[in-house]
Amino acid sequence: MKSIPTDLYDVAQKVLNQLVDYVEKAQIGEGKVLSQAPYTQVAEELQLESLLRNGGLNANNVDAWLRTYLSHSQHMHHPRYMGHQVSVPHLASGIADFIHGVINNPMAIYEMGPSAATIEQVVVNWMLEKAGWFDRDSLHQLPAKGAGVLTHGGSLANLTALLAARAKIAPESWKEGTPNDLAVLGSDVAHYSVMRALSIIGLGSQSLIPVKTNDMEVLDPDDLYRAYQESKSLDKRIMTVIANACATSTGLYDPISEIGLFCKEHGLWFHVDGAHGASALITPKHQDLMKGLEYADSMIWDMHKMLRTSTLSAAVLFRDKEDMAKALSQKGSYLFHDKDEPGFDLMPYTIECTKAGIGSKLFWVLAAEGERALGSFVEGRYDITHQFYTWLKDQTDFNCPYAPESNILCFQYRPMTSSNEEQLRVRNQIIKEGDFYITSTEIKGVRYLRVVIINPLTEMDDLITLVEHIRELNS
Repeated sequence: MKSIPTDLYDVAQKVLNQLVDYVEKAQIGEGKVLSQAPYTQVAEELQLESLLRNGGLNANNVDAWLRTYLSHSQHMHHPRYMGHQVSVPHLASGIADFIHGVINNPMAIYEMGPSAATIEQVVVNWMLEKAGWFDRDSLHQLPAKGAGVLTHGGSLANLTALLAARAKIAPESWKEGTPNDLAVLGSDVAHYSVMRALSIIGLGSQSLIPVKTNDMEVLDPDDLYRAYQESKSLDKRIMTVIANACATSTGLYDPISEIGLFCKEHGLWFHVDGAHGASALITPKHQDLMKGLEYADSMIWDMHKMLRTSTLSAAVLFRDKEDMAKALSQKGSYLFHDKDEPGFDLMPYTIECTKAGIGSKLFWVLAAEGERALGSFVEGRYDITHQFYTWLKDQTDFNCPYAPESNILCFQYRPMTSSNEEQLRVRNQIIKEGDFYITSTEIKGVRYLRVVIINPLTEMDDLITLVEHIRELNS
């Protein structure tokens, strides 16, 4: 008996047609970027309770249902989407999602998905190569020194890296628990996933000994020695030193080389949170922002930010594969045993026991465009952000507190007379109108408007129109 519904092909075709129409209209800037209706209205219009209880979504009504669903969605393909650090995915990445959704190969065990597991290893090798941690002639070969694994997001990637750092300094932790004399050096604006990870592994968020930052919250390497001496006075051992590359709020990079040299001098594990900014590695023009990575022991790199993949897909990379091998120390007799296998199991190295073939997302993007085109995309988004900064500096009613290093820029409207509350009010007005989507952040207690220029179709005209829109809303 066939398990495929008789109308599957009709449903799939209608869904495909709707998605193509949705993307095409969004890409030419048709309609709002975001239109938010109340939760109860969305649930009612989507007939959620009726469909959950009774079924009935089919080729006859899927058009209307999907049209409603898309109308209540964030239109990220719209050129005026300038919000969070979430990629406008290349449509090839969506094809990878579709394939996995149908075949469902949980490939952390090689025999459960040989193709997906092989693609992941080659993608990891490509990322290691860009980091300077791959030492083979062909990406098909297993690396001799570096290693990495893909995770469903940067939070899991950071957690995995910190587990490896813990295993290095306190190898007894897996059995005996985390010692209470471990601490971490880094800025107090480290990503919240780092703070969560510190608590999850038993250190607690107070284990972070903050290193001073400048006015734009970039770590001051000259303060590392003081913070290190403070840790010694508290009888603490430094498990890791963490650098932002780049900071979520500002898009500015910590000085990786200087931090790395300090770590090398004192024998400390150096972790680089490159979730957003590591993508500078694939563009010759901006790759020096990651200079000093050769001193790092671990790094994370989100593909679903600047590498144009759909969520979630990230990498945790290690300069020494032995460090990755020691991060997790666990056995499962039904999984880990001697067997005749032509590949390799990733499960010993990942928190996730069941893992999708997320490497296929980036593979499909690279297979469609090539690495040079992907590098040009990153370079172009960084460059247009700097162009916007240069233009905005000449606008007397706006202020930019720093020159951008990435595709993130913070600015204020009427800075001389505005309070933090006024900046939030402006942002909320923009969201309510729905013609643009931007975010807001605080730097040293001061509120700013914030854009992330991540859409490949966003141009200077869109950014200038944003400024004019802000003025019109507040005239």
